Order: sequence, then C-alpha cells, then structure tokens
Amino acid sequence: MPNATREVRPSQNPGYVINEHAVLEPVPSGWILLSPGDSALSRRIKADGPTWTMSEMKGRKRFSRGIWAPAHRIEDLRAELLVERADPAHLRKLDSARDRRANEQADYVKDFRTAVLAFLSFNCMHAGDAQSLADLIAAHATPVGSGTVARTKRIPIQERAEAATIAWLRHQTTGYDEMRIPLIKGRRREVRSILAQRSHQLLQLYREGHPVDHRLCPLQAALRAARPTPASSSSSSQAMLF
Repeated sequence: MPNATREVRPSQNPGYVINEHAVLEPVPSGWILLSPGDSALSRRIKADGPTWTMSEMKGRKRFSRGIWAPAHRIEDLRAELLVERADPAHLRKLDSARDRRANEQADYVKDFRTAVLAFLSFNCMHAGDAQSLADLIAAHATPVGSGTVARTKRIPIQERAEAATIAWLRHQTTGYDEMRIPLIKGRRREVRSILAQRSHQLLQLYREGHPVDHRLCPLQAALRAARPTPASSSSSSQAMLF
C-alpha cells in the first residue's frame, strides 16, 4: 500500500519490511530509505505524502530506523533544504532558536533546583548541605536528552524533584548499583521501595535538624565524593593555563 502512511519494522531481507500484520512485504518500487539524523528533512517527508516509518523495539525502547519514501521526493526536499540552509536569514533564525532553547533550559534548571530545595526542606543548620545537594541533583537530572524523570512533563515539577532526589540518593548513598537482584517480577521495584524508605528516613534527620556524624553519614560521603579534590582542581587549573 504505497499510498498509505504506515509503521513498519526492519527485515533481514533487503528490500523488504515487516508490516503491521507481521508479514514480510516488499518496499514499493522507486522508494529509498531516508536514514535518521536530519529531523527537518524527516518532518517534511512525512508531511509531503505517504511514507513508511521504520522502527524496532529493543527492550522497552523504540528506535527509529528511518523512513521509506519515493526517492524523487526525498531528493527534491533535500535540495530545497540545502537552499534554505544557505540563506543567512535561516542561519540567524537557527541562532535565535538556539538562544531561546538555552534560555529556556537555564530557566528550567533554576526552577527545578528550587523545587528540589523545597522538597529537601532541611533545617537551617544543614542549609549548606541542602544547597550542595540541590546543585548536584539538578546538574544530573536536568540535561536535555538525559532521559531522567526531571525531563518528563507528565507529572508536576514538585513530583519530578522528589523522584529525582530519591533516585540520586538511591545511586549515591546505598549499595543499589552493586546489588545482584534476582530476575523475579516485582523484585527490583520492591528493593527500590525499601531503599526509598531509607532515603526518606535519612532526609528526615536533616529536616529535623539532628546533628550528623560526617564520618558515617552516607549523604556526607556522597557529598564529599562529588566535591573535586585539591589535586584534581590543581590539575584543572594547570590544564587551563595551556
């Protein structure tokens, strides 16, 4: 059905795909595969007429493998884009969009860090630790494309901040990354739930203003590990001189 826009999967047989009915089907004559990578061209190809979008699942993730479409359409639209991209006005537009995205990202990082601080709600005697912890969590969770819970828009930012904090604590203050969890349905979720309770208990100590033993507290150990050592700072400074 070359006149219908469809979703297909790759096949081991050249010139064939696996269609939506899990049946091997030949690619229409005169069609070629546009590889992933040029999002602007991909959008135009899809908007211009029928296409076959090819993707495959690996685990829980879906990966794009390109778009099948008539060769002449791909080449014509690619030529149009080349002309547009050579126009100085197009370059100015790109620069403007890049600046806008950078400003939006900076604003989001600031808002997310504020949400993390609000969730931490440490007693004033631990205010410095709260600031350091919020910096670390925001730096880890907010980069574009990081795939962390901080990048989702499906839940409010307050919930994102809580989830990101608990996830950071799970990886940095527990032995989760070294645990050998049996491949039993629900077991990993159970372990995470237990570790989340421990993290909440740890945070509560700081919220209530209890004194902590900096030698034994796992949060203090994580904060120390995240700080650059004098030797690494010196090396960085010397590297900058050259």
